[in-house]
Amino acid sequence: MDDREGSFVAVRRISQGLERGNTCHSTSAEVVAGSAAWLGRGLSCVCAQSSESDARPSFDLTPGQCLVSLILKFHKPLPLAFGFFASVCPPIFRLWCCQEECLQRLQSRLDVSYDCSIPEHQEALRALWNAAFPEEELRGLISEQWKDMGWQGKDPSTDFRGGGFISLENLLFFAKNFPKTFQDLLQKQEGDRSVWEYPFAVAGVNITFMLIQMLDLEAVKPRTLVGATFLKFLAESESAFDLLYCITFKLMDHQWLSMRASYMDFNAVMKSTRLQLEQELLLEDITRLEQLPSYGLLSQ
Repeated sequence: MDDREGSFVAVRRISQGLERGNTCHSTSAEVVAGSAAWLGRGLSCVCAQSSESDARPSFDLTPGQCLVSLILKFHKPLPLAFGFFASVCPPIFRLWCCQEECLQRLQSRLDVSYDCSIPEHQEALRALWNAAFPEEELRGLISEQWKDMGWQGKDPSTDFRGGGFISLENLLFFAKNFPKTFQDLLQKQEGDRSVWEYPFAVAGVNITFMLIQMLDLEAVKPRTLVGATFLKFLAESESAFDLLYCITFKLMDHQWLSMRASYMDFNAVMKSTRLQLEQELLLEDITRLEQLPSYGLLSQ
């Protein structure tokens, strides 16, 4: 790579398997610096380091993964052999200490299941109702009223199993920080809507689950470039995941309308949303989530 973008360093190393919570790093036995000096050296990974002294992720790539990254960057055809090599030799992304700590705190949120016996969880659920329907009194945490928000039954706790307590926190963050967009999506107030619309609340839980999978948040260290890139934003703001959730929810509805989707098309819309989001996260010169193109769809 050139001086502006950074440099590659090839390292002869065999990466050890990592368990979640294990933060040990292996050492480098041989280093060869240069743009393509590592080619043909039989090296096991390649470290890409940004030339800027910021918190952007520095990461280890296998030669195959490095070639894939360069080919995609310069829009060159990808040989089948390199694609196969990249698939069987996934990269291991090295984290800065602040990124690792932020990831661990986010992972601790992911581990919390919704528990209807915990007062804090009960209050959060009531707060969600009050944010969604401020003029209508909730008759109980188990009530037919919840169906008006898009839950599958009268007890929302059964729907949280797919996303955990964080999916409720995501919805609350959305309602408090982008109340207009939240209400627009809840009430389906924009666009030419389908007769069979997606259920708002259940869609929200699905978005939480999709983001966890897309960002590879349950791994001890990110194994995808998208996941490693997200940690840059997380290190800047603890609420990065919640903000990305809001962006994704609005983007999903935008895709829904663009595709003229109906209820049976929900999975296709989610796939399209994920693809668009991945592309935006990997755009150059994006330093804050507020700079993502889809952020502009939100209104407070």
